[in-house]
Amino acid sequence: MRKLLLLVSTAAVLFLTGCGATNVFSSSPHPAVNSLTGAPGSNGPVLVVKVDDTPPAHPQVGLEGADIVYIEQVEGGLTRLAAVYSQYPNSIPPSIGPVRSARISDIDILAQYGKVAFAFSGAQTKMLPVIAEANLFDVGAEHNPPTIYSRNLTRTEPTNMFVDPVALLKKTIDVEGKAVVTAHSIGFQFGGLNKSEQWRTTNRVETATSVSMKWPTSSYQLTWSAATKKWMIGYEHQPDLSANGSQLSADTFLIQNVSITDSIYHDKVGGITPFSNTVGTGTGYILRDGYAIPATWSRPDPTAGTTWTLLDGSPALMKPGHIWIALTDQKPLFNGSARS
Repeated sequence: MRKLLLLVSTAAVLFLTGCGATNVFSSSPHPAVNSLTGAPGSNGPVLVVKVDDTPPAHPQVGLEGADIVYIEQVEGGLTRLAAVYSQYPNSIPPSIGPVRSARISDIDILAQYGKVAFAFSGAQTKMLPVIAEANLFDVGAEHNPPTIYSRNLTRTEPTNMFVDPVALLKKTIDVEGKAVVTAHSIGFQFGGLNKSEQWRTTNRVETATSVSMKWPTSSYQLTWSAATKKWMIGYEHQPDLSANGSQLSADTFLIQNVSITDSIYHDKVGGITPFSNTVGTGTGYILRDGYAIPATWSRPDPTAGTTWTLLDGSPALMKPGHIWIALTDQKPLFNGSARS
């Protein structure tokens, strides 16, 4: 009987293997996948860092290690970044910055992630109660020592503060016992790209070799690299280099059309803080694999994730890897021309 059972079991394994099924006796574990990027990685506590994006802040530090980066409009038509990291302790840059202050748009953006650790340097006085009541852990510079938030004396204020994310998360989680949310899906779906002619025609998909985006006093440019299979990022018509010398890039770049309106907040010189509305519905583009794909986004409430849908009603699939999201109310230029 034992010989018969062994023969049957062996035959079953061979049959399943021949059909392309996973070998149930394989000792190799499935590779872990990060829920935010869809790429191999771990799901750790979510840290979000506000990073200055003015010309003096460049080159920035640590953005090449971010899972997701948001580009937001701030006072004077400038931009500021919210960089999301979720793979501590396995993979995280040793330094991130320059760290700058929080803005009202951050509250809704971060709500879909859960109770994140939010790293920033100050905020407008009116906003402090809003941050205190938000579903996040304030791990800003005001609550941490200069061993965690330090000044780089080779740079000038206010673009010279940098955070040690490893020390910050160790203090926040291991010492203070804060239950920072673990990375989970925020609505993105990942997969390969359908390149059939019918699919491209139905969804108005077009090839794109370059894309330009503008804010009132800031601009970004993207160039598709067939060699790296990534979108190479430019800032103010120059390669957007990290402090380590590498050019920043994205596997998927989302252009999310949002309404940008004046908020009740303003900076210390009277500049009105804009509010980018990321809740509701809107249009945009998914840039991946050298294509510009029109899509719609939906987020019914602040705690819900953001889902993207193609023109034919099917789910939009992101390319696994680093994701950048530009929140804008201006039309981008594709290969030098506007597209409706």
